[in-house]
Amino acid sequence: MEEKKTCIKGAPGACILNNDPAEQAEAFLAPQDREKGLARPQILLHSCCGPCSTACIERLLSDYDITVYYYNPCIDDPAEYEKRKATQMQFLQKFNEEPGSAGRVSFMEAPYDPERYLEAVKGLENEPEGGRRCSVCFHMRLQKTAETASMLHYDLFGTTLTVSPHKDYDTISAIGKRLGALYGVSYLDANFKKKDGFKRSIELSKKYGLYRQNYCGCRFSKWDGCDDEAEK
Repeated sequence: MEEKKTCIKGAPGACILNNDPAEQAEAFLAPQDREKGLARPQILLHSCCGPCSTACIERLLSDYDITVYYYNPCIDDPAEYEKRKATQMQFLQKFNEEPGSAGRVSFMEAPYDPERYLEAVKGLENEPEGGRRCSVCFHMRLQKTAETASMLHYDLFGTTLTVSPHKDYDTISAIGKRLGALYGVSYLDANFKKKDGFKRSIELSKKYGLYRQNYCGCRFSKWDGCDDEAEK
């Protein structure tokens, strides 16, 4: 199954297409810059959810052309998956319409395959939150992002996962760097928790009226009562 193209309105009458890097560069550059061949590095940014993406996008947009990559097969409830996807798109829609923005952010959705996630974590169901099951989940999502970034010739890839105080930066960083080397695409090794990144994501979520879920997505975190993204 191919990634889905989705249009996110960045300005009246504007529609950003997502899979073609050349199209993205055209959408972001002013006419005179297109003629000069100037472009900021293009990053495929895996997003675990809309609220977490807010502070990450705000921090990166002045330096990168961003495509949000929504790949989260760990969310095994289809209704919850769609609600979180809608929240992600709600944020991008509002953010792109703000005047004076450093750029516009596009969106790409990968296939939704919760069965693949459940197969990947088979035997790890009783692991605690933050244990081996989570590492498998991080690897699965980042591998798909790295593979897609390489295939579509992005300059680098990254993830919003590190903004959460409940997600281990060192584990995610090691996975990202290994996959970057494997797929031949640079990994943006950013710890978005720094500089009060999580606090900022809460502030921006309130500003944009975003739904903030009270568990990370998988059925196991829901059973454990994980409040990773709980509304404050």
